[in-house]
Amino acid sequence: MRIALFEPDIPQNAGTILRLAACLGAEAHIIEPAGFPVTDRAFRRAGMDYLDQVSIQRHASWDDFETWRRRDGGRLVLFTTRGSDSYLNHAFRGDDVLLFGRESAGVPDAVHAAADARLVIPIRPGLRSLNVAMACAMALGEAMRQTRVA
Repeated sequence: MRIALFEPDIPQNAGTILRLAACLGAEAHIIEPAGFPVTDRAFRRAGMDYLDQVSIQRHASWDDFETWRRRDGGRLVLFTTRGSDSYLNHAFRGDDVLLFGRESAGVPDAVHAAADARLVIPIRPGLRSLNVAMACAMALGEAMRQTRVA
């Protein structure tokens, strides 16, 4: 299972997600440019010493990421407030790439259109969204439960 962060804005959220990836054995991809320097130091506060335990691949741009993904063959599963299908009803596969957008703006329309699936985490009406690290934990947990990844 892979997690991808599209141009993340907040280093603490990215660090928390990298720590999650380390603990659960998921590969992490960061699609740049980020809203902060993509260095161990920027992630260290939230990721702590777990950063040595996660496989992180950096992509200089969306196009670079898409080149990698086409070569790799994984399905792109976008988590978005604009999604129409609940993540709880989606059949995940072990080669999926779970994509999460910028905290401030999500993903642009071209990235939205490139996704093989656009999923939403249902929340109460009138509320905007969950924290991206929380959403990532929920999504990865469900994907791993379904694919029986330990």
